[in-house]
Amino acid sequence: MYPRVLTLAATCLLSLSAAAFAADPIPQAVVTNHTGIFHGKKVAYQASVEPIAVPDAAGKPGARVVDISYIATGVRDEAHRPVLFAFNGGPITPSNILHMGMLGPKRVAVPDDVKADPSTYKVVDNAYTVLDVADIVFIDPASTGFSRVADGVDPKSYFSVTADAQQVAQFIVEWSRKHGRLASPKYVLGESYGTNRAAAVANQLQKLPKPVPLSGVILLGQALNIIEFSQRPANVVSYVVSLPTLAATAWSHGKANLRGKTFDQFMDEVWQFARTDYLTALFQGQTLPDDKRHAIAKQLEDYTGISADYYLANNLEITKERYRRELFKDKGEILGMIDARYVGPNSKDAGDPAGVITKAYEAAFTNYLRDDLGVADTADYLTEDPVEGLGGWKWDGTGTSPFADWPYPNLLTEVFAANPKFRLMIGNGYEDTQTTVGAAQYLVDRSNWPRDRVSLHFYQGGHTGYSVEASLKQITDDIRAMMAAR
Repeated sequence: MYPRVLTLAATCLLSLSAAAFAADPIPQAVVTNHTGIFHGKKVAYQASVEPIAVPDAAGKPGARVVDISYIATGVRDEAHRPVLFAFNGGPITPSNILHMGMLGPKRVAVPDDVKADPSTYKVVDNAYTVLDVADIVFIDPASTGFSRVADGVDPKSYFSVTADAQQVAQFIVEWSRKHGRLASPKYVLGESYGTNRAAAVANQLQKLPKPVPLSGVILLGQALNIIEFSQRPANVVSYVVSLPTLAATAWSHGKANLRGKTFDQFMDEVWQFARTDYLTALFQGQTLPDDKRHAIAKQLEDYTGISADYYLANNLEITKERYRRELFKDKGEILGMIDARYVGPNSKDAGDPAGVITKAYEAAFTNYLRDDLGVADTADYLTEDPVEGLGGWKWDGTGTSPFADWPYPNLLTEVFAANPKFRLMIGNGYEDTQTTVGAAQYLVDRSNWPRDRVSLHFYQGGHTGYSVEASLKQITDDIRAMMAAR
């Protein structure tokens, strides 16, 4: 079972004094008014960079979370208009990537040409954001963005799955109460580690003394079953669920043997092979007959662009990280980690070739804060993950034992059981080597979630699949469809 859920404070703590947050970079809300056209609809909205005091599980001052919200003005029945709460992963980083890449009123238009000069990236109006159907609240956990812990609180006290989720869940309660939106349908969107947070937040909100049930959760680059696809050499399943990503990457670089198939037909064939012949071959190990071993190796070559000889020499296995280095090894190049469509020099100092995407989002966000949202001083906006590696994060109940469990999907299983109207949307990028499409499919296939309340979508692109304009449109249309189905 997942560890005990921390009890959230049930009432707003008006006693949280300003002195408790004396060093706040945003002492009071900064409000501006705007108009935009989203999904073909003209929307007037108010943008607010707003600090909200959030108590800890004991009801004491915990953190002051500074959100950035966009609330449509002049709409009918605002109290029942949907609200989408969004955050990135990290384990804790600010939401500026989602903000400038996908959901904000403006976005960085990343060219489909992965070789384009990053200096040519432009900030444009984001016609795809879902502000036409929902208000949007971007959450930066304490110690990121402008958010800070209360005076005397150790920032590390929030460095755990449960405590982090308690902070975010309580923020949703406080924000909803402050804005008179307790009755509004609520959706939570998390990306990467934010998907683990989203599941924990949904679970905690459902278990409040007065439950605050969510209408839905959206997981982008899901990591709930990360134990099944992490880079453990002996984990047979990890190779199986990673194969579709390697094949999609090979396709994007012209390295796959399609045999006249379309991309969708090719991927269907790869997934069928992965879960049948490939899984069986890996399970058999050294007892696999030589003729079958050679046949499997040749099939892997056709799918991934890596030679059959390599697979024969490596037990029919290649990790995602090795694949990044192997596909263009002859050129001394490496594939991007967050988006394997990108290629760059394979050197210690070069970094992730796809890092140009996130750097562009971060740089544009700083200017956007100042020029559009009216924040005069952006120097205190923290973008780095303050957690010192994954070892600096408490994974709650999983421990460090090799026999530990990672039961994060169970959090949503409980939510489904308690809330008959709850819906789940999962989206992953084909060329994302961190969280793979195969792992997302495996998660859904292995769950006992009601299939009529789960939607699974795959998009061209990587961890930030929305950097591809066509994928951005598809993702946001899928979110609209989810909200319309409530």
